[in-house]
Amino acid sequence: MTQLSEIYNQRILELSANIPGAERLIDADATATAHSKLCGSTVTVDIKLTGDRVTGFGQTVKACLLGQAAAAVMGHNILGSDAGELREVGAAMRKMLKANGAAPGGRWADLAVLEPVKDFKARHASTLLVFDAVEAALAAAEAKHGAPNGSHAPAASITAVTARA
Repeated sequence: MTQLSEIYNQRILELSANIPGAERLIDADATATAHSKLCGSTVTVDIKLTGDRVTGFGQTVKACLLGQAAAAVMGHNILGSDAGELREVGAAMRKMLKANGAAPGGRWADLAVLEPVKDFKARHASTLLVFDAVEAALAAAEAKHGAPNGSHAPAASITAVTARA
């Protein structure tokens, strides 16, 4: 079993020190906040869509290093992603942490650094916050635009979802 000290490695520290998209969007199509009751971490995301592609992204991250690292990878890769890809990445992360699945690949390969978290169930919710918030914001934006959306069972509670006019 992985030791807790092993999950807080140099790459986690590097990612958490450089979180892109730290500015909130004024013209977002939707905003969602995910909160972990277990650890108190909170992630709020703003997204702007053109069709089903993310063309604008902002986030506020008040989370542990694991949540910050996941948010950093999201911030680096979300622009240009479509809703289906983002839902697939979230599903892959949930499977990686909860069902011993493979880490996401391709441009999302940096998420593999979070694989050791699978041995620490209490850390799953904070690691998944950004995925829960992004998926909730996508659903709100799609509902606003009348598009179909996917769904999942979030690891954390979604405390606020706003589709902006």
